[in-house]
Amino acid sequence: MKRVRAGCTAAVTAAALLATFGLAACTPRDEVGAAAALGPDDLISSTPAGTEKVDEVTWGLAEGEPAQLAPGADYNFVTPNLCESLLRIDPDFGLESGVASFADFVDPVTFKIRIRDGVTFWDGSPVTPEDVVYSLERDRNEQSAYFGGTVLIVPGPDGIAVTGKDEVTVRFVAPDSTFRDMIGGGGGAVMSKAFGEKQGAALGTSSGGLMCTGPYKLQSWTPGQDIVTVANEDYWDGAPKVKKLTYKFVADGTTMTNALLAGELDGAYNVVAANRSQFEHSDDGTLLIGPSTASLSFGPMRSEGLGADPRIRQALSMAIDREQYIDTILRGLGTPQSTFVAPFAWESSDQADIYKAGYDKLDAPTVDIDAAKKLVEEVRADGQDTGKDIVAVIPAGNKMLSNTAAILQSAAKEIGLTVTIDERQATDYAAIFADPYNESVRNNGDLVVATGYTEVPGVLTYPQLFLMPTELGGIYNWTNYDDPKVTDAIQGARSNPDPQVAAHAYVDAQSRFTPDQLQVTLAGAYQTSYLSDDLTGIVTSISAYSSPWALHLGGK
Repeated sequence: MKRVRAGCTAAVTAAALLATFGLAACTPRDEVGAAAALGPDDLISSTPAGTEKVDEVTWGLAEGEPAQLAPGADYNFVTPNLCESLLRIDPDFGLESGVASFADFVDPVTFKIRIRDGVTFWDGSPVTPEDVVYSLERDRNEQSAYFGGTVLIVPGPDGIAVTGKDEVTVRFVAPDSTFRDMIGGGGGAVMSKAFGEKQGAALGTSSGGLMCTGPYKLQSWTPGQDIVTVANEDYWDGAPKVKKLTYKFVADGTTMTNALLAGELDGAYNVVAANRSQFEHSDDGTLLIGPSTASLSFGPMRSEGLGADPRIRQALSMAIDREQYIDTILRGLGTPQSTFVAPFAWESSDQADIYKAGYDKLDAPTVDIDAAKKLVEEVRADGQDTGKDIVAVIPAGNKMLSNTAAILQSAAKEIGLTVTIDERQATDYAAIFADPYNESVRNNGDLVVATGYTEVPGVLTYPQLFLMPTELGGIYNWTNYDDPKVTDAIQGARSNPDPQVAAHAYVDAQSRFTPDQLQVTLAGAYQTSYLSDDLTGIVTSISAYSSPWALHLGGK
């Protein structure tokens, strides 16, 4: 296979749901033949650090222009290079020190943060404990999308407090194993309190700017055109080799592909999987495939209708050939996945053996049309009208999810069900997840087809969002799923200070919730990147969403 870098994958919490890719239409399988599938040993988490200085690199943003650059306001590949976090997520999805030299629990309900010596903001002012408290309080007060509203941090000023010259203490009402992982991502990003309070609501916008500590400084943002960043020469971990890193907004997949192949852009993340062959045959750049927590799935949108019946979801699952789906939709750049928590989320954990053993016991998705038809008949025998349309909601213009919905529609027809596709404009589609308690945005749909990922290590994000009672964080539990054993096990996995006991608790919960198909996972999608052959030194795993991925970018 030409120009796909191979290597070994070393062994991601706010859910960054719906990082949907602007993908071009896939070519039918019978026209192109089978795409060569990749396995774990074909993936790489990063490329070797650059050794030569570069004046300017132009980077394409497949997600288009960000709405905001303040951490948590929007998910994009610009902010991680600007605003770094207390801890850093390494390319293999483990945690290492960042702005904090130490950040960990000193007892089950007390978390200490010590600021690294010599870390300064872009204006030269030192990072203080007050800056850290300010940044964490933004998240707790739901000014970003990370751990706002968590009930486990002690309410009031004692919950997050300055306790020393370079120290902040976070106190909890009960142990919370998710917190340390969370501050490795945007939930732990540190911003200047003085700058943030001065800018107010304009913070992170094209007019308000930012003041952070990362390896790149925000120089300008011209709406509709580009974002220009420059190297932070005083960065504590060494100045970047790229003097200027400019981001262009290229949401159209075909336009992005053409610009990369023509050399108008030096690189991009989330390049079009359907154009795999074109990238592989480039003489000037390389398609890089990395491990990810991203998955494509469909799940119920409300507590009534056929989509809310787990037997219908199970029947649809058994009618879809995962291998063919990966071949045609992902062009081989993905893998079957037994549940909605991807193995990469836990592979760097000290308890990886426990998680792997539990995952390996799960039933792998298989095609069984006869069994699927029997489930449909069972639902019909219970008095439900299985002739009613099942409405599958997708975002307009997203070819990957449009093709996914078409496969779902075809599979449904084969087992005696009817799926109709409801394409919604981006804001209407996003409202399904951004406004989860608003039933009016979900009442006309049965299933929502989506791409989602977790941006920090850990196994609890998705289960807490989709399985727990609403008062315990289940904001996407739209079928009112309530299994006391699952709830207790997930709570135990979060609150038990013994990591091994917590891991076993999660594995127990996983064995119980996976058959209930609250999310039907069709495939895990690998992280795709394209980079000019003149450059090296980027993170190529899902860690790029959270870490300063361009820190080591440079020439060869």
